[in-house]
Amino acid sequence: MSVGVFLGVFALIFLLELPDKSMIATIVMSTRARSSSIVIGASAGFVVQMGIAVSAGGLLTLLPIHVKDIIVAVLFLGGAGYLLFSHDETAEEKGARDAQREHEASRWREIVTAFSVIFLAEFGDLTQIQAANLTIKTHQALEIFLAASLALVCVSFIGAYGGQLLQRVVPLRWIRWGGGLVFLGLGVYTLVTL
Repeated sequence: MSVGVFLGVFALIFLLELPDKSMIATIVMSTRARSSSIVIGASAGFVVQMGIAVSAGGLLTLLPIHVKDIIVAVLFLGGAGYLLFSHDETAEEKGARDAQREHEASRWREIVTAFSVIFLAEFGDLTQIQAANLTIKTHQALEIFLAASLALVCVSFIGAYGGQLLQRVVPLRWIRWGGGLVFLGLGVYTLVTL
């Protein structure tokens, strides 16, 4: 694969993932956990999903679209409910201070949580399907895997550290409400378009 094709695949996957639900989830998770833990967990989730995508090729496109959409809508609505109706700001601030004092086991929980959220959110996602399609068309699974994985790791960095920067400027309550409203909108939109 040429450098131009590699960069083209990188750019395509990067641009497809930037406005995606996984990016939003990464930003929201970074407000509740260490950015480095979110990057590690989210990146691992993305890389595993790209491995599945290029290995499975076009098989993931056979999943019934309505089943996938219903699952995605329920996950969005559940995330919206959690963000909109859980904890007040003072409890979160106290939790953030307490988290700084926790031992290393909490870091593993943060990594596993980030991995799980991204891994589940990416099943049947546009970037996964696109990576599978590119693999079928080019027959260059390793190159597609590397370019797509690198793009998604970059997105996880932007989401995790961007979320931390955003939290310094915007009150955490507003971020949670904004994320909750976005998730609510995505969940309703997914149900309406079934």
